[in-house]
Parts: sequence; structure tokens; C-alpha cells
Amino acid sequence: MSSKTKIVVLHMKELVYTGIFALLGILFIVLIIIMFLPGSKDAKETASTSIYQPGVYSTTLTLGGNSIDIEVVVDENNINSIRLVNLDEAVATMYPLIESSFQDLVNQICESQSLDGITYSDDNKYTTLVLLDAISTSLDKARTSDATE
Repeated sequence: MSSKTKIVVLHMKELVYTGIFALLGILFIVLIIIMFLPGSKDAKETASTSIYQPGVYSTTLTLGGNSIDIEVVVDENNINSIRLVNLDEAVATMYPLIESSFQDLVNQICESQSLDGITYSDDNKYTTLVLLDAISTSLDKARTSDATE
């Protein structure tokens, strides 16, 4: 039995580099698997925490036989804008506080992102309450089923 003896010379520097690259390769593969794994927990949590179904929601308000639409634009978690649509000049003349009351409400709601804690003066109490009820109805249409539970 004649066997030739083979001598392998390994340099410490090469072993260290190979170990580091192998470790980085394994870490990279693990990160790729975690990133592209379907149904990750973050996606489920984001979907369950949305308050509104994004879109434009409107409620019709009838004053003196004339209809006014109150339009609310929302994204998943924010009230983006609220506006009066189809405000007739006759309604604006018959109800002079409607535009100023509405603008005050819009400023408060968009700033606080809530209908809680809305303040109004006694001069336009009933106008504000009618407008607030219509805005509330529009926001109720926009709420997701998870947010109402």
C-alpha cells in the first residue's frame, strides 16, 4: 500500500475571510426568506388597524326643500377633507350661518381627526348640530367593520 502523503497549507487569513463570507451569505438568505414570506404579521396588523375604507362619502342634507350634499374624503386612517356640494344661493341666503359654521367644523375635525370635543357658539348651535350630524353619517359610512367593533 503505497499512499502519497498530501500536505495542505491553509493560511489563517483565508480561513477568516471564508468564514465571514459564509456567515454573511447565510444571513442574506435568511433575510430574503423573512422579507418575502407571504402573510407576514406586519401586513395583517396594518390591515386590521385601518379606521376607514378609503374613498369619498356623501350625505344629503335637506334644508328648506333644497338639498345640500356634504362630502367627506378619507384615506385609511385620516379625514382628508370635508366640503359642501351643491350649495344653492337660496339656501346660503336663508341660512347665512351655514357656511361659516361649516368651515369652523371642518377646521376642528381635520385638525383633531375626530368628532369628539367639537366646540361651537350658542349663536349657531342648531346649524352646527345639523351639519355635525350629516358629517357623522358620512363618516359612519366610511368606517371599516373592524373599527366599529
